Amino acid sequence: MREELLNRLLMILIRNNIKIDNIKEEAYIILDDYEIQKRTTELITTDENRNEELIKTFLIAKHVKGCTATTIEYYKLELKKIILELGKTIDSITTQDIRYYLAKRQVQDKVTKTTIDNELRVLRSFFKFLTMEEIILKDPTAKIDRIKIDKKKKKAFTDLEIERMRSYLKDDLRIKAMLELLLSTGCRISEANKIKIDDIQENKINVLGKGNKERTVYLNAKAQLAILEYLEKRTDSNPYLFAKSNKKCKGKLKKNWWQDKKMVDEVEHVDNSTIEGNFRQIAKKLGLESANPHRFRRTCATFALRRGMPIEQVSKMLGHESLETTQIYLDLTQEELENMHKKYVI
Repeated sequence: MREELLNRLLMILIRNNIKIDNIKEEAYIILDDYEIQKRTTELITTDENRNEELIKTFLIAKHVKGCTATTIEYYKLELKKIILELGKTIDSITTQDIRYYLAKRQVQDKVTKTTIDNELRVLRSFFKFLTMEEIILKDPTAKIDRIKIDKKKKKAFTDLEIERMRSYLKDDLRIKAMLELLLSTGCRISEANKIKIDDIQENKINVLGKGNKERTVYLNAKAQLAILEYLEKRTDSNPYLFAKSNKKCKGKLKKNWWQDKKMVDEVEHVDNSTIEGNFRQIAKKLGLESANPHRFRRTCATFALRRGMPIEQVSKMLGHESLETTQIYLDLTQEELENMHKKYVI
């Protein structure tokens, strides 16, 4: 067993171009102080009912706290997936179990550090709750450090990119209305797709954000005109600004399918993935780096700050709880920061 372990470790060093001269002999000396036994799982039993009960208790607490149905569903799916992979009753999961799971995800499953960090964040929230409620004695995630992720500066759209998209969408009134809405309001797509036509009061819209917190966002003239032109062509009775296509529709939808009320679902709004797909297609057609809906949110925040809106107001417009979160969204050059410093700081 000692020989097998040592050979596996040496193979890792070789794959990473690390010279192993003399390492094997020294490693034998070190390992001689330890009894080594291969880990077995044959005797491990999992109480699935217990796991279901604890996950359900956690999700109820999240619901009471005010988390949205989407957030709760995300926690549910992630926890079930991870706990199933760990293969143990939640009460018996150790720090080592979680470290092994995270290492396996990175090395064998080849998932990104962002994905691993998100999974760890879910586990932290779950086990912290169980510990605070005294359901378990120790939090197995307490000793595990956050995953260090290389931060890449995410860019806003340029003026030219925005005008190119506007020109491309001149005959697609629905997607153009989406674009102008996102640029003007800085809404998340999960907020934009739930807007009802009756929610629009001239240039104001009340949207429901994260944690079921309501805020008011505003439409500029371009957004108002784009939405008005789009709604004038609607013939259906769906209450949402952006309705979903009818489930009976099969195959690729024609561009202006939404003008035929038979093609429009009577009650459902468009989902996130559909909006993301629409803008992904635009980016591909125009050769843009990306056109995900969140980039419109970043662009709205960046342009607002460039034109003089105080960062506190930008933060409020986006529905952020802290200025630090808002700062992540901004795409400003050092020159712009220097000019703003001269203008606003004494």
